[in-house]
Amino acid sequence: MGFLSKIFRKRKQLESSTDDWENVVYERDRVDFRDDGQRNRYVTGCLEQMGEASRELNLLTGEYSLITSYLTDMEEIEALPEKKREELNGIASRLVAMEQEGNKYREKKNRMTDVDYYRLREQEGEIQEGINKLKECEEYGEKIKHDLRRLDMERHAYEFRRQELETILNNLRGMSVIFVTAFVLCLVMLLVLQFVFRMDTKLGYLLAGAVVAVAVTASWVKYTDGENELRRVEIDINKLIQLQNKVKIRYVNNRNLTDYLYMKYSTESAAALDRLWKKYQKEKEERREYAEAESKAEYYRKQLVHELSRYRISSPERWLGQPEALLDKREMVEIRHNLILRRQALRKQMDYNHNVAESARKEIMDVAEKYPEFASEVMGMVEQYRAD
Repeated sequence: MGFLSKIFRKRKQLESSTDDWENVVYERDRVDFRDDGQRNRYVTGCLEQMGEASRELNLLTGEYSLITSYLTDMEEIEALPEKKREELNGIASRLVAMEQEGNKYREKKNRMTDVDYYRLREQEGEIQEGINKLKECEEYGEKIKHDLRRLDMERHAYEFRRQELETILNNLRGMSVIFVTAFVLCLVMLLVLQFVFRMDTKLGYLLAGAVVAVAVTASWVKYTDGENELRRVEIDINKLIQLQNKVKIRYVNNRNLTDYLYMKYSTESAAALDRLWKKYQKEKEERREYAEAESKAEYYRKQLVHELSRYRISSPERWLGQPEALLDKREMVEIRHNLILRRQALRKQMDYNHNVAESARKEIMDVAEKYPEFASEVMGMVEQYRAD
């Protein structure tokens, strides 16, 4: 409890100190009015207080009059005959409906950006054709890629077969050298047997010749077949290379066209452009509806101002910002309550500044009365300040 009492005492002290801040205090005891400088500073200070309070009063008076006229307008509207009020409410309800339509569009999420919208609007006549072209290019590009992959596989197969044939031919050439070498060695051995050992080697010559003839003939036939196949493979490889070159040209041209269309329509694929195009068509319809709602809303705004101008309403345009209040009594009561509170606050400020100005005026008059020898000078300062 002691702690809480301390807090309350502190709060009261703070409030009393802030109350002192609002009070204007005049201290003349320490001012020597016979001194020109001190006298002029004191009177000028009072005049500045009057001026500050007067300027604030002018601002507050304008705002006070505005709020008063607003409250008067509300009383005039509520005092309208039932038939006229129904006509006024009918216009207000249509205006509210149109503004709600506009708000639905403005508050919609995932709206199309203006950049995309106006870009597609400029290309509206060719977008569908562009989508079809892109689809064709993408599909054709996939087919070309498939063909290139197939040609690559065939070429690799032929390259592998060529390497095999080259290896076989090299082996056959090596075997031919071996056969010839073996045949020469056999001849040398037979000659040695014939002339050194005086042996009959006729059958050896026949067998060696027959074996060599068969081996060489078989190697030659196989080598010839291999060479022929190698030539066919090389011809096929050259044909594949030429075909690949043609397909590559088509691939590059198609890719360049596709990239150009991507750039032209600012997209990354035909599917993305198609989605954006459908979104544009929906957005276009929504913007058309929004424009119609705005146009109708503007029409009903003018109708509302015209209808209010027929009665003693000082500022009909003020109701354009809150037509709902004309339809909902609770909202009208809330607005009136808020205006009354604002007017009371303004009245308090006006009274304060009026009291400040009056206190400063009385202080100057009191100085002039107590020091008559300076009265004309003081009043002259007052007149000069008012003239400025």
